[in-house]
Amino acid sequence: MHGRLTSLGCILAVAAGTAVLAAPPAFAAPPPPVNSCGETGFDPKDYPPEPIGPGNPPQLPPLPDRVVIPVPYPSIELVPVPDPAPNNTRVQAEPLTDPCADPCPDLTDDPHSPTPATGSADHLPFPRIEIDPQPETIPIPIPGPAAPGTPPPAPAVNPAEPGPTTVPPGAPAVGTVEVVSQLTGPGSENRTHKRWQVNGTDLGIMWESKPGEVAVAFGDSFGKGWEFGVVGGDDWRSNALGHSTDTDLSDGMTLDSMVQDSRCHAAELLPSRKIKNWETTVIPTSGFAIDDRQYMSYMSIRRWSTIPGMWWTNYGGIAYSDDNGSTWVKDEHAKWDNVFGFSKFQVSTMVPAGEYVYMFGTVNGRAGQVGLARVPNADVLNKTAYQYWVNGTWAPVGSNEATPIADGMAGELSVHHDEARGLWRMTYLDPLRGDIVLRESNSPQGQWTAPTTLIDTAEYPKTYGGFVHPWSTANELYFTVSEWDSYNVYLVKAELRAS
Repeated sequence: MHGRLTSLGCILAVAAGTAVLAAPPAFAAPPPPVNSCGETGFDPKDYPPEPIGPGNPPQLPPLPDRVVIPVPYPSIELVPVPDPAPNNTRVQAEPLTDPCADPCPDLTDDPHSPTPATGSADHLPFPRIEIDPQPETIPIPIPGPAAPGTPPPAPAVNPAEPGPTTVPPGAPAVGTVEVVSQLTGPGSENRTHKRWQVNGTDLGIMWESKPGEVAVAFGDSFGKGWEFGVVGGDDWRSNALGHSTDTDLSDGMTLDSMVQDSRCHAAELLPSRKIKNWETTVIPTSGFAIDDRQYMSYMSIRRWSTIPGMWWTNYGGIAYSDDNGSTWVKDEHAKWDNVFGFSKFQVSTMVPAGEYVYMFGTVNGRAGQVGLARVPNADVLNKTAYQYWVNGTWAPVGSNEATPIADGMAGELSVHHDEARGLWRMTYLDPLRGDIVLRESNSPQGQWTAPTTLIDTAEYPKTYGGFVHPWSTANELYFTVSEWDSYNVYLVKAELRAS
């Protein structure tokens, strides 16, 4: 192989009295990972090219086969309001006897899939230009079937109380960080594309749903027809939920089940209208359990932006489930409306600790500072009971008066409370650093340590997320990340030590 000498070659050269200069090591990417069923997965890490040298001249990147030019055009769509009732049909999966067998080949396999096109003699040396007409939806609401409403909870204003900050702990020192396994999609051990028709998905937000079980919430999920590098497809579910009882994360995380609405098909838990400029999708942002009730915070996304890392929400809300996550109710009163696109607590993560649930939140997108609120456990769905942290006081004020608890901007927060040590951990994507970072504190309001890098997106391009596994320990932090091109979820392990 060029660029290096074999050990035998080095021995012969030295024996002949020839001076040998060691060539720089090659940086060729290793082969893609393969699961125990022999299926090829994805590697989110970027490997630099082999160094330029004799026999390895610089290579220009290949030109794409085509260049697609989007052309928007107006499209009117009538939107019945209120929202229709969700489809709560649920089915149980058949027992999995062979992890490498396809439980529903009639649903997941396509024997008539077209053969990839090959090059032809008239192939042009430059890309083919294609026009892609894209509707710019103009939604017009119209009356739909009336839906019964529920009365709002009784006002429960809690008086202001002091909330001083605490001395920060020692900054965490991050050691080895490595991808443990691919959690979802083709080539994963969970084979979600065959078992639940989840070929592409993201997020992987985790919480302990009950003792010995972890719930895993995913974002926009796509089934058969999904393509690498293309987010989309006909079988679109805005969100999905799995469960895991795997206590040994050193070799990955096994999903025991996913909530299904039909055979081998993960259900959409929180419905969305899927209408651009009205409600494009509904994305989970965190989850937690209090007694037998599950809660999930979510954001109703009005539209995605053409600016990377930005989107506009209608509101941030809370849903609940009383059947361990099988069906969910979006509480019509537990909503934080997005006024003029600048309202706080649109992207929130909620964590129970003691007698309160703490809500950390930002504006929509990945360019906001973190605000904080708290509410008694019994009043999670009552907005009037929330107190917002404002410069050292828990105050019964408007949510936009909450002051930042840490410097810098944060995208897609994850917060974990280590009850045994009284330590709070916060991970998020820092859009200015381009890193997924870790910070720690002795209280939810801080002071928080300076950001410490967990994932450098120069090494893992197009990576986002960073959602903490609730069973992480003081020395081992497990978290999930998503990668844009492969559009799937990975479990990552970071070794930590006291600084």
